Amino acid sequence: MRGATAQTGKRITIRGQDIADRSVRNRQGEDLGSIKDVVIDINDGCIAYAALAFGGFLGLGEDLYAIPWAALEYNASDESFILDVSKERLENAPSFDKGNWPMTADREWLSGMYSHFGYTPYWERSIER
Repeated sequence: MRGATAQTGKRITIRGQDIADRSVRNRQGEDLGSIKDVVIDINDGCIAYAALAFGGFLGLGEDLYAIPWAALEYNASDESFILDVSKERLENAPSFDKGNWPMTADREWLSGMYSHFGYTPYWERSIER
């Protein structure tokens, strides 16, 4: 959801509760799982990351992966998200257990996650207010 869709040029908004369980695929059409939630850095007023459930079978044994919000592209045609990474790259990304969410805005941990996906952390981007 980078703000505009190619089809209409309209800006899109979505409620946080409506993001949960949206499918995520890569550009090759491979299923990468689904978004379980988003984590917001309330001090900076930004989405710190989206939590992507990937792996396992029927929800059992799946891990959660922190994904930079900027790495996700909204696909309005089927209301899913596109993450332009291979399954192998995702499997090697920082993950966490469902019972142990990284709920702090630990910049060192977040920097490693953003770096893995090739994105600049949100606090290093210039933001006009």
